[in-house]
Amino acid sequence: MILGIGSDLANIERIAAALDRFGDRFRTRVFTETEIAKAEARADTAGTYAKRWAAKEACSKALGTGLRMGISWKDMGVESLHTGQPEMRLTGWAAERLAQMTPAGHSAHVHVTLTDDHPWAQAFVVIEARPLP
Repeated sequence: MILGIGSDLANIERIAAALDRFGDRFRTRVFTETEIAKAEARADTAGTYAKRWAAKEACSKALGTGLRMGISWKDMGVESLHTGQPEMRLTGWAAERLAQMTPAGHSAHVHVTLTDDHPWAQAFVVIEARPLP
């Protein structure tokens, strides 16, 4: 069963401007260490950050809160499986909210997809509850 759906569209140039203006202050406030390492290793650094920004916004919408109610940017992080597929990792308040949303006898799975076409980056997040065996 679907528990939540979220989407977001981010402007890559806006994220690039924030990186230029605020640098590490912006990076470390919004992104996890894993996300920073991934973005800094890529040729399209701003595009990589913008996709992760969009994923965090989309995830907060799928959680039914938006970026309020105590959720932290860093409570939601995009990591990559060995196949390269993106995966959302939730910690802190985001993980607590996910646990509250998940019906008894189910496990929650957070699906994320990312794309970009300059100057836009987009993310979709679907939270699914699967019955436990």
